[in-house]
Amino acid sequence: MEVIQSVETLRERLERAGRVAFVPTMGNLHEGHLSLMRLARKHGDCVVASIFVNRLQFGPNEDFDRYPRTFEADREKLEREGVDVLFAPTEQEMYATPQVYRVQPPPVGDELDGQFRPGFFHGVCTVVLKLFNIVQPDIAVFGKKDRQQLKIVRGMVQQFNLPIQIVPGETVRADDGLALSSRNNYLTPVERTEAPRLYRMLREIADAIAGGRTDYANLEAAGRAELARHGWKVDYIAVRNGIGLRIPHPEGFDHPNLLIVLGAATLGATRLIDNVDVTPKDGED
Repeated sequence: MEVIQSVETLRERLERAGRVAFVPTMGNLHEGHLSLMRLARKHGDCVVASIFVNRLQFGPNEDFDRYPRTFEADREKLEREGVDVLFAPTEQEMYATPQVYRVQPPPVGDELDGQFRPGFFHGVCTVVLKLFNIVQPDIAVFGKKDRQQLKIVRGMVQQFNLPIQIVPGETVRADDGLALSSRNNYLTPVERTEAPRLYRMLREIADAIAGGRTDYANLEAAGRAELARHGWKVDYIAVRNGIGLRIPHPEGFDHPNLLIVLGAATLGATRLIDNVDVTPKDGED
């Protein structure tokens, strides 16, 4: 595996690389990330991963400085997975001058996670577009755990006519259901025992909808209350239609196959997000 920090060197390396499959990450890699690398391998001749902790998507009171950075361990994991190229730029390389040009996300970028993390999707879209322009992949793989991000990135690719296929990767979970995340490292042992409740709650709401319930607001409120009773600070529990993440029709006209239940809540000092399809399905976003 080649480790490259320079944009110019990366472009030279990829000139004759064949079909390029790209997986952008912020490092601190776990099995969820590695599953995306394997998925990328199925779609490309050359697998490129990036590690870059993007300052633009962190708010002023968020965890940019303490975000776990484990470069050597990450490099070893990627090498074992057979990744061809690791692009690991410095901040100076990515933002040689202050990034005054920004990508404006769609209105849904100000909802859900965007409501509670103002500016987050501006930073995500801007860095992803920069990375796409640098790597110029044929395929890019994004995990479904960050469902809103996946939807917004896919829309950006479509609206800017980028010749990139976005491939979604399924969420990888621990045995107790907790979605794997770099931020899980922040959890204390007691919090780690409690953390799977978020997934169980989302799954219970999804099962209730699959069973015929359409009183989405009541289900959301009950989910928020249940988490709060167990010490969580809840940002949102939301039922959305997977097409554009719009709010479903209050009369229950949306087909359950299209519905997603999303949640974000803080346990102790750790903010966790997750989502489930009302009707489980593979290979779709």
